[in-house]
Amino acid sequence: MKKHSRLLFALFLACAWFPMQQAGAALFEDDEARRHILDVRAKLKEVEQEKADKASLLVVANQNEALREEIARLRGQIEVLTNQVATLESRQKDFYLDLDTRLKRLEPQQMTVNGKEVTVEADEGQSYSRAEELFAAADYKGAVSAYSDFLKRFPKSHLAAKAQYQLGNAYYMQGDYKSALKNQSAVVRRYPKNPITPEAMLNMASCQIGLKDLASAKKTLSELVRKYPASEAAKGAKERLAQLG
Repeated sequence: MKKHSRLLFALFLACAWFPMQQAGAALFEDDEARRHILDVRAKLKEVEQEKADKASLLVVANQNEALREEIARLRGQIEVLTNQVATLESRQKDFYLDLDTRLKRLEPQQMTVNGKEVTVEADEGQSYSRAEELFAAADYKGAVSAYSDFLKRFPKSHLAAKAQYQLGNAYYMQGDYKSALKNQSAVVRRYPKNPITPEAMLNMASCQIGLKDLASAKKTLSELVRKYPASEAAKGAKERLAQLG
């Protein structure tokens, strides 16, 4: 009886221990599973964080590239604007220089006429200077046109007597003694007190000699000596009279 009771008690203990062992094993497996899950979650978070970090770096890199492009664009604009400013400054400088030159051309000019300083208007002085340049360049045909234009535009100019005289000389240099005589005679007639008149009379005699009118030439030379005896032209007139006999 006792032996039978012990056997039953042993069976009872065995039956009770086995479920407890299974329960402990189950608890152990659950803890491992939880730890594994936690590890997986931690790794997932690390991966997600790494992805987020990479995405952030990519965004920053893209932003930096965009900034570099914007800076390059702005530098290009600054260079263009700098060139435009330099061009405008150069044009403005040229404009003011040109304006100053044109204004000076409009200002009255001081010129020496027969040893005296006279004031002439800008266009008046330019017109006469142009005629003188043509004469000096031996463009006598052009000089005739320029002197004639000057006398039409400025008949009362301080330079009119000299322009008339030079017009006669321009004709003379072309061998047109008749036109030359006409213009030198105009100087004598219109400007009898002008210092250039004795020279005009001497040139008249030269034109008359060129036209083979020696009698008129002698008359002109004699009149020159009589009217302007102290002039240099009178000395020349005396020498020619001696040559003509």
